[in-house]
Amino acid sequence: MGTDTVRTDEAGEAADRRREQRGWYFYDWACSVYSTSVLTVFLGPYLTEVAKSAADPDGYVHPLGIPVRAGSFFAYSVSLSVIVAVVVMPLVGAAADRTGRKKPLLGAAAYLGATATAGMFFLDGDRYLLGGVLLVVANAAQSVAMMLYNSYLPQIAPPEERDAVSSRGWAFGYASGSLVLVANLILFTSHDSFGLSEGMAVRICLASAGLWWGAFALIPLRRLRDRRTPVADTGEAAVPGLRQLAATVRDMRRHPLTLAFLLAYLIYNDGIQTVISQASVYGSEELGLGQSTLIVAVLLVQVLAVCGALGMGRLARRHGAKRTILGSLVAWTLILSVGYFLPAGAPGWFFVLAAGIGLVLGGSQALSRSLFSHLVPPGKEAEYFSAYEMSDRGMSWLGPLLFGLTYQLTGSYRDAIISLVLFFVLGFALLARVPVRRAIGDAGNPVPERI
Repeated sequence: MGTDTVRTDEAGEAADRRREQRGWYFYDWACSVYSTSVLTVFLGPYLTEVAKSAADPDGYVHPLGIPVRAGSFFAYSVSLSVIVAVVVMPLVGAAADRTGRKKPLLGAAAYLGATATAGMFFLDGDRYLLGGVLLVVANAAQSVAMMLYNSYLPQIAPPEERDAVSSRGWAFGYASGSLVLVANLILFTSHDSFGLSEGMAVRICLASAGLWWGAFALIPLRRLRDRRTPVADTGEAAVPGLRQLAATVRDMRRHPLTLAFLLAYLIYNDGIQTVISQASVYGSEELGLGQSTLIVAVLLVQVLAVCGALGMGRLARRHGAKRTILGSLVAWTLILSVGYFLPAGAPGWFFVLAAGIGLVLGGSQALSRSLFSHLVPPGKEAEYFSAYEMSDRGMSWLGPLLFGLTYQLTGSYRDAIISLVLFFVLGFALLARVPVRRAIGDAGNPVPERI
């Protein structure tokens, strides 16, 4: 009877874990539409055009009196958003670990981001400053929310399940992005039939992403649960974000191999996120491709990313997450090299490039997240994931800054896109040097059979 009771309890715990995991997947379903429709497809070209309409005869806008080339405004806005995130994320992460109450903080960040995104409906005329402010708020809120969301992974999945659970989460997100992009494509290409101007169609697509985000965020907020952690309620006073970040980094120095992985990740993911956020600008401004072509290309990325995330998850089970990630970084380097030579006005070749991005995008992100979850000391999940998240979901600052500066100095988006190869080469070199099995043991976690 005692054995039967234990088995019943284990079955009940497994069922509860599966239910919570399914709820966790739905936050990716909710928020990935922002990353896809807003950040990747519509906002870059649209905000660039709004900035150009407000530019002086030399092509510059002057936010706060600072001369900025209109074509660089979007990239600089993305870069500025991470400065806000750097201040906020470590503070929120440490508070979540101290109190064990992640869910209210996740809800607050999610709905702030969703509201800012819905507010992009009012971005028209020459309101480039409004667009920049909403982008900074939405990106910062998205970063905070994703940090809290990611920190649930080691709590809802045992070590042997994490690659699969993380990959399914990314697959849910890309499936959601594909579905909404189809609706966006119909609305944008047929805007005349709906009696809408092109600008109004874009603004509706932007705002609908915020509504989708807010509506589906209800599911994970109902199913995820708060947990008391070993470091909860320490009584320590909250400190300003930058000081908390410094404290987190000092704590990471006790786990130098975890810090080494994070450094490699921050570098190569900076490149990935910059490609995501600037690809539509490259396609429209350098290659002369229309918005409909860009939407179809991003839709292709989303569809193939579902297959890529699940496929690379299987590769990780066979070859280990680290080797699979290293292979993806080689693929990213080849993709950018091909992108540099793409002929203008040739959508077919752009679709080939999009297919390559899709096949490596989801897997490289999903496996990086699951691998890092093994390297986080128990009870420090949100705090450590705050540092991890600084380079995720379009929040990279150095990549967009390099992209914007390269364009400002050379006037060539081709030079700007090829400059990003540096991130993948350096990231590969740093990751290859990290002994992940020893890093997992040093963090106090069980080492999976294959990693």
